[in-house]
Amino acid sequence: MNYFLTYLKGLAMGAADVVPGVSGGTIAFITGILDKLLDSVRAINPGLIKTIRHEGAKAAWEKINGTFLVCLLGGILTSIFSLAKLISYLLTHHPIPVWSFFFGLILVSVWHMLRQVKGFGAGRIALFALGTFVAWGITVLSPTEIPATYFNVFWGGALAICAMLLPGISGSFILLLLGLYPAVLAAAKGLQLDILACFALGALCGILCFSHVLSLLLRKFHDATIFFLTGLMLGTLGKIWPWKETLSWRTNSHGEQVPVDQQNLSPWAFEQISGQPSELMLAIACALFGIGLVLVIEKLGAAKPNH
Repeated sequence: MNYFLTYLKGLAMGAADVVPGVSGGTIAFITGILDKLLDSVRAINPGLIKTIRHEGAKAAWEKINGTFLVCLLGGILTSIFSLAKLISYLLTHHPIPVWSFFFGLILVSVWHMLRQVKGFGAGRIALFALGTFVAWGITVLSPTEIPATYFNVFWGGALAICAMLLPGISGSFILLLLGLYPAVLAAAKGLQLDILACFALGALCGILCFSHVLSLLLRKFHDATIFFLTGLMLGTLGKIWPWKETLSWRTNSHGEQVPVDQQNLSPWAFEQISGQPSELMLAIACALFGIGLVLVIEKLGAAKPNH
């Protein structure tokens, strides 16, 4: 049952990672598995070979908490491959309810993370403001478009997985900025194994390196790190605001029109400018559902903090 819950948490992480602007690391944090995930990944190092030679494969498997990793990764991959088409469709045809759901989810997650720390000194508030500024700065960058070569997909995977581990910064949004998001999403939908293999190899290298850094920061400077990460989450809220006006477009390598510059609008201004309904009540309901979902996940994480 514990590992089934871990699988479900992986499903939630994968669903979040498909959406540009939402981080699977946020889900990992509020479900209470981020520290365990970092510790498990950190245990995958050259010393593991020594453990296998002297204590056997079973001891090495237990050292990295292999069953936990397999269940979590299985949930993530299941979600990505099964939800890639659905999320793409919903973002295209029903963007306001989708973005509203994730807006509520991120908003309550900020509150959840701030509950994990004690004290609000000037230095910690400065770190919170810095995190907010960094995330906001990333979200207003104009997307570039680099060719989806094996080399670029490899490094894109490495950067995306680092962002995925951070609550607040979305790995899929990093891919969007690099111009690799459509290629990777198409590979997931069409099972292009060469592209997926390059991406997975880059992600593996990235997570093995970055997990050490993030784990060290959380162990040595826990509260300060949490303040900075919470700022990152808050800074992404502008990106996932449901009502936007697109000011300029560009044509990507697939011949599709994609937005370049957008500005946030109030629901009423959105109706006036776009001529489309704001779907305000539905948006509020979806945001409240996102908030309620986080509160439920939080209770699950508190009940099973190690699984």
